[in-house]
Amino acid sequence: MNLTAGGVIMDFSPWTAFTDLGFIAILLVIGTVLRAKVTFIQKLFLPASIIAGLLGLILGPNGVGFIPFSDQIETYPGILIAIVFGSIPLTTGKFDWHAIKSRVGSMWAYSQNSMILMWGGGLLFSLLLINPFWEDVHAGFGILLAAGFVGGHGTAAAVGDTFARHGWEDATSLAMTSATVGVLAAILLGILFIKLGSIRGHTSFLASFDQLPNELRTGLIPKNARDRMETDTVSSNTIDPFIFHFSLVVLIGLGGYYLSELGEMLLPQASIPAFSLAFVVGLVVQQILVKTGGENYVSKDVINRMSGSATDVLVAFGIASISLAVVLDYIVPLILLFLIGLGIAYFFFKILSQAFFSNYWFEKGIFTWGWNTGTVAMGIALLRIVDPELKSKTLDDYGLAYIPIAPVEIMLITFGPLFIVNSQSFLFAGLCLLVSAIIFLIAYKNKWAVLGKKREMSQ
Repeated sequence: MNLTAGGVIMDFSPWTAFTDLGFIAILLVIGTVLRAKVTFIQKLFLPASIIAGLLGLILGPNGVGFIPFSDQIETYPGILIAIVFGSIPLTTGKFDWHAIKSRVGSMWAYSQNSMILMWGGGLLFSLLLINPFWEDVHAGFGILLAAGFVGGHGTAAAVGDTFARHGWEDATSLAMTSATVGVLAAILLGILFIKLGSIRGHTSFLASFDQLPNELRTGLIPKNARDRMETDTVSSNTIDPFIFHFSLVVLIGLGGYYLSELGEMLLPQASIPAFSLAFVVGLVVQQILVKTGGENYVSKDVINRMSGSATDVLVAFGIASISLAVVLDYIVPLILLFLIGLGIAYFFFKILSQAFFSNYWFEKGIFTWGWNTGTVAMGIALLRIVDPELKSKTLDDYGLAYIPIAPVEIMLITFGPLFIVNSQSFLFAGLCLLVSAIIFLIAYKNKWAVLGKKREMSQ
């Protein structure tokens, strides 16, 4: 098959995709081994996918050129993110506003606001203080902060792909850079905050690094510590359970792709990306499964593992595809953008967490710092350091609070870039700030936040 990339005709075949995947698989294995054996990497809590991506960046075509990746590796994250987003409805619980309001209102308001302010605040900062001084910077430069920090590499792929479809091809490399810097900041600064917090008496259950379970450091889980996973929901005499679930998530992703293609033909100026429509298809499939009783044969454990696998491969390909030349062209605006993002995240962690959480503010704050700058996985890694047995119930509260957060996140990722490519950047930033103010008022009215009160102890 001949494909056109940047005006150059090149050959691309299934074997090309297979070799790309093969090389990234080798790097993922190497990353796993390095995490298990190298003490320095263990202390950084770097996931194997990050290590693999960095190795791919150094050794691939954008580095020394040792690994012969094809020119298509930057397109793979756009495909994989459709799988990830399409899987969300199959793993999300039912919406229960009463439970959210009565139990985790503070966590919802705090988490939702941190997300929205990162999107709107980053964009507004860029529009006012970056774009006027760097004329070549795209109007959407500011939302690359949230796409990378709050969203992680998956959202970076989605937002980058949307902008690329509208002519800004540098967006993907910049968004992936944002996500990579965010993960490193989440870990390095997060560990620093934990050490300082333990010295000042803010932590409630802190285990020293020497006392952490070995599997947290190495990433290798011994037999006696492994969780059982529900897998055999269908008989292998009919179809292997894993290929059944794989077919389900790929079907959803494919549906999102074709709906996106149809939308682009009908409304080319407002086309909705495949990952967002995959989420919609996932909602439809989930409702069909509920109505027909098919949900009893779909394992959330397996769907989560497949979504996680797609994310790992996405991260590795995403980092490996970063164009260092593009990053260097934008280096000063990027540094300024990252500094404002770290400032927003630190404000929520250090100041607002004490206002929103009467119990275990430090544990809940450090978890939110982790996902606000990196990923939820980074937040969990930091939380497990300060709360090894998860007694603060932070993850339980966040899991419930995320149910109404998820649709808002999808809307931000989908419509944010579309506002910008249609010259409505200030409108989008203003809407984000308005919604943020409304959430603050709701939190204050419901006493989910006690403003002006700092908590000296975690409980």
